[in-house]
Amino acid sequence: MGRLLKLLVFLILLGFIGLVGFAFLSDLSPNREEVTEPVTLDVK
Repeated sequence: MGRLLKLLVFLILLGFIGLVGFAFLSDLSPNREEVTEPVTLDVK
């Protein structure tokens, strides 16, 4: 039971380190583009 718990903690820690590494090393910025659309105001 002790080895199984150690393996589970190790896998969770390894997954967390991988997630942090992916967040720091990958480019997660969105693609930006300018969007213009005419707006008609109904003024009375």
